[in-house]
Amino acid sequence: MTRINGFIGRRSFMQLAGMAGVGMAATAGSGILWKPEDALAQSPATPTKPQPVSPDAALKQLLEGNQRFIDGKRQNPHQSRLRLQETAVAQYPFASVLGCADSRVPAEIVFDQGLGDLFVVRVAGNVASQTAIGSLEFSTAVLGSQLIVVVGHSRCGAVTAAVKGDPLPGRIGVFVEEIKPAVARVRAKTGDLEQNAVIANVQYQAQKLAESSTILGGLIQEGKLKIVGGRYDLATGKFTIVT
Repeated sequence: MTRINGFIGRRSFMQLAGMAGVGMAATAGSGILWKPEDALAQSPATPTKPQPVSPDAALKQLLEGNQRFIDGKRQNPHQSRLRLQETAVAQYPFASVLGCADSRVPAEIVFDQGLGDLFVVRVAGNVASQTAIGSLEFSTAVLGSQLIVVVGHSRCGAVTAAVKGDPLPGRIGVFVEEIKPAVARVRAKTGDLEQNAVIANVQYQAQKLAESSTILGGLIQEGKLKIVGGRYDLATGKFTIVT
């Protein structure tokens, strides 16, 4: 297995992805969601791999979907049984999301997308942890997503905890510590500290993705990836770009 700059080489990475895809397809085709005989009778052919969606086009799709969500005009795309069968064979998400684990910010709903559209990594405080970075390397280098969106949100409990700085039980403090550098950037800034910290954390985590990953950084330099960040408002449902 080859390695490049400490990472698994692209060819080996693709081989691993292929083996994983076969396993997932076999599981998905087992008929869990309907009768086994129906699944076997309607097993889809391998779909043609689509052309990657450009970063700007992908961001446009997300913003348009969010506007539909705000307007109460959701289309709920790609949620049919046929789509379920298609994505059981392969996935080609047009965008990736690093979002907070908060139950009020489900990416597929607030951006009005469906099965196979988004590769979503959710961690409390939308923190770019090592696990999150690895997942996003997979979604871009292997699956072909050319856009990563870091989604923070108003009244984020993880950011509030980082602002307060109180001792925390268990492993809660692990991800809170990863937000504190962002809070430090805006402590002296005028305005509401917590609101400023939410935005600063989005910017900090987006920067961390670009700077701490050889794979993501390389794709950015090649023009094959864009990383943007934004703030989601819990009260209005609106997503606003902040990077």
